[in-house]
Amino acid sequence: MIKILRYTEYLYLFVAVASIYQIITLWNTDRNHAYIFVFFAVISVFMFWFRRKFRKRFDQRKSKEE
Repeated sequence: MIKILRYTEYLYLFVAVASIYQIITLWNTDRNHAYIFVFFAVISVFMFWFRRKFRKRFDQRKSKEE
C-alpha cells in the first residue's frame, strides 16, 4: 500500500510538469486556458507536498508501532 502512495506522489509532479508545459504553449494564444493549467499546476504541487508529508508521517507512526 505504501508503494502505491509513493507512485501517486510522483504522478502529481508529472501532472504539474505537463500543466507547466501547457501554460508555456498556450500563454500567448489562449490565456483563459492557460489560467486553468496554472490552477492545475499549483494544486498538483500542493498535493505532492501534502501527500509526501502524510506518507512520511504514516511511515514514522508505523515504525514506532513495530
